[in-house]
Amino acid sequence: MPQPPLLAEDVVRVLGGRRVLDGVSLTAPPGRRIGLIGENGAGKSTLLRVLAGVDQPDGGTVNRPADLGFLHQEAPFDPAATLADVLDDALREARDDLAALARLAERLADTPEDSPAHPALLDAYGRRLERAREREAWDADRRAALVLAGLGLGTLAHDRPLGSLSGGQRGRLALVALLLRRPAALLLDEPTNHLDDAAAAFLEERLRALPGAVVLASHDRAFLEAVCTDLIDLDPAVDGPARYGGGYRAYQAAKRAERARWEQRYAQEQAELAALRHAAGVTAHRVAHGRPRPDGNKMGYGRRAGRVEKQVSQRVRDAARRLDAREREQVGEPPQPLRLRRTALAAGAPVEAAEPESALVSLREVRVPGRLVLDRLDVAAGERLLVTGGNGTGKSTLLAVLAGRLTAEGRLRRRPGLTVGLLAQDTVFDRPERTADALYAQVLGADLADAVPLRSLGLLGGAELSKPVGHLSVGQRRRLALALLVARPPHLLLLDEPTNHLSPRLCDELEDALGPGPGAIVLASHDRWLRGRWRGREVRLAAGKTG
Repeated sequence: MPQPPLLAEDVVRVLGGRRVLDGVSLTAPPGRRIGLIGENGAGKSTLLRVLAGVDQPDGGTVNRPADLGFLHQEAPFDPAATLADVLDDALREARDDLAALARLAERLADTPEDSPAHPALLDAYGRRLERAREREAWDADRRAALVLAGLGLGTLAHDRPLGSLSGGQRGRLALVALLLRRPAALLLDEPTNHLDDAAAAFLEERLRALPGAVVLASHDRAFLEAVCTDLIDLDPAVDGPARYGGGYRAYQAAKRAERARWEQRYAQEQAELAALRHAAGVTAHRVAHGRPRPDGNKMGYGRRAGRVEKQVSQRVRDAARRLDAREREQVGEPPQPLRLRRTALAAGAPVEAAEPESALVSLREVRVPGRLVLDRLDVAAGERLLVTGGNGTGKSTLLAVLAGRLTAEGRLRRRPGLTVGLLAQDTVFDRPERTADALYAQVLGADLADAVPLRSLGLLGGAELSKPVGHLSVGQRRRLALALLVARPPHLLLLDEPTNHLSPRLCDELEDALGPGPGAIVLASHDRWLRGRWRGREVRLAAGKTG
């Protein structure tokens, strides 16, 4: 039986006096998989909660199928329940379908075809059969084992209490339950959190196979590309949220085309404005001024001069009016994409080196007990090095050793005068009462802060600049830390999971900024999109050894 679409019209949601959602509309028919993207705070999670009915909108309407599933970022489970309890609840509808089919089949067998009750029984059997097929009811137990294994929970005992599971395991179990239920509409908030590559690929395959509608919020660009049929950008725009057909690559292409049109229009308008300013300030005044009288007819010359003065005055006024109108209507200058400042990278204390190819940092037989084992690593000037590996293999530990924040056994040599900067996963600032703008100026100094304004980097803007650092979100604090490194990059830049808490757009800009140029960059990341596009050297860490 066809399911109705998930439909939202002109949804408004106000939180803390701020309109987080302002007239958002969305249609998600069966078979469409819609990704919500945008900066932190753009309203992705809020929209999902409103669509799910967890929160009520302050304006607008939502129509949803009765059979709807919602994955929260924090899965709500009774700690005393067991994994078997969760599976039984997830498979309850499928098992109910099979039981109902068995009862209807018995009644049909006992009811003659010419009986008045037979058509109604046959219709009920057909509708229940269709539901059972959609839920793959006959294969429910095998699917449960397959999905548990695919999401990394296959070895857990079914009688294990949920309170003994980690947060990541509980999140994956919530995904298992939803995939087994196969609801008509599925809402997912950051579903790839806590998933390794294999589990994320398994989830992508399962979502593509679902017959119902899917609406998801995610920063995972590889996931958006693999799953989504449409993307909705919730970042503020004049015409409201924009919808893009296709996956993440199609979105990138559309955004590049939009920016090219913006840049072209801006350039054309600036050229027109320059011409109008010239007309208003120079050309009109040169129409007749200073020309000698052509003959001795003083009276005729005076009349002609008066007409010319009127023409000049009219032309000046017309040019001024056109200039004023165009200046009021002109589009803003396109924001500059995030870039590392090459002059700053080359500035500061010189890095002494007899040979250009000699390493900035060399590690030999490095050990941090229980955290890192590394036989050898050299980081050259201008190097682009990606550090990969599973959780617990020592990626963050290696960056901390390179930064000099963690002492390790073994040999570590740095070039004299080398400056090192680290973007850590946990960002803490002294003096949390200081505003972001004030802290930026304090750390960089007034001259550099004026030369490279925090707003110009595109990492923080608006009210965030004047907000105390202690009141910023985790993502905003991390972007402030990144801004300090971008404005004055060191000789060796260390980035630990730099795309965490960044919007897909900023992730793209950051990747582009890591291209060729002075300075070395060592980056640790689990980001599948970044890793798939990496063109530099890669070092893979494994538990207890270097890969």
